[in-house]
Amino acid sequence: MTDLHTFIAGLPKAELHVHHVGSASPRIVAELAARHPDSRVPSDPEAIADFFTFTDFAHFVEIYLSVVDLIRTPEDVRLLTYEIARDMARQNIRYAELTVTPFSSTRRGIDEKAFMDAIEDARKAAEAEWGVLLRWCFDIPGEAGLEAAEETTRLAVDLRPEGLVSFGLGGPEIGVARPQFKPYFDRAIAAGLRSVPHAGETTGPGTVWDALTELRAERIGHGTSAAEDPRLLAHLAEHRIPLEVCPTSNVATRAVTDLELHPIRRMVEAGVLVTVNSDDPPMFGTDLNNEYGVAARLLGLDEGGVAELAKNAVEASFLDPAGKARIAGEIDTYTAQWLAR
Repeated sequence: MTDLHTFIAGLPKAELHVHHVGSASPRIVAELAARHPDSRVPSDPEAIADFFTFTDFAHFVEIYLSVVDLIRTPEDVRLLTYEIARDMARQNIRYAELTVTPFSSTRRGIDEKAFMDAIEDARKAAEAEWGVLLRWCFDIPGEAGLEAAEETTRLAVDLRPEGLVSFGLGGPEIGVARPQFKPYFDRAIAAGLRSVPHAGETTGPGTVWDALTELRAERIGHGTSAAEDPRLLAHLAEHRIPLEVCPTSNVATRAVTDLELHPIRRMVEAGVLVTVNSDDPPMFGTDLNNEYGVAARLLGLDEGGVAELAKNAVEASFLDPAGKARIAGEIDTYTAQWLAR
């Protein structure tokens, strides 16, 4: 398995389900906590691992929002975004669609134009310095209700930054019905954004159906419970609607009780286009390389199989055709050279 892990580390990759604030490394979280000592977040990087131990999904959201509260200035936003890209470059991530929740920052007083400028400046620097292409998904924090939906839609449609490609819905699913957000998704889709809501992470397959029928989802964030509904799996497979699967996250938030019981194999066997992602990597003690290792074990994949999994993410991305062809070509070249050793 050591060879496979080495292969994964060098493999060019794309990531489609990874959160902006949730990607803050312990070092960056500690630095932000030191800047804002009134926060409950520890400023000792070693203490952050204990802080990031969750009892359930509700506790995860509580901790997540305490880290969100550390992002208080445009400089904080720029630092966070730039350092995330640096970490991605170390993992040979060539392209990432980063889920950003602008409402969480603008309601805390960060000027909306300054917020857009900060993420865009970091995006351009990441591409110039490391060759990492970042694109944005602006998501509605579902727990904040329709006020957040209205504000997120306005920011996405009226102030649309150059890197914005999609529109999402995150946060708790229990008690946050998907259909209520239909008007906002309709406006975002009409403006040319792609629909990528979370669904079926902590609720049943009915939530995934709602995301498909009401929000016109083109990809599903998590979709873990889709495996409980054979008709839904068949629909996803037939229409080539990808699932953004995050194995370690699902266990950390107790959406799945045990990694060995994760439904990823059932998804793949049903013919669903599955992509592997890290979600909130430092919070879950993981990264994308580790998630590929987990998926390889659960699916029984060798290097060639892992390379195909990596190409799934490229296919399911919203990158332009030339960009997709370039990264897929990098994956093929790397894999051929590896296998020819």
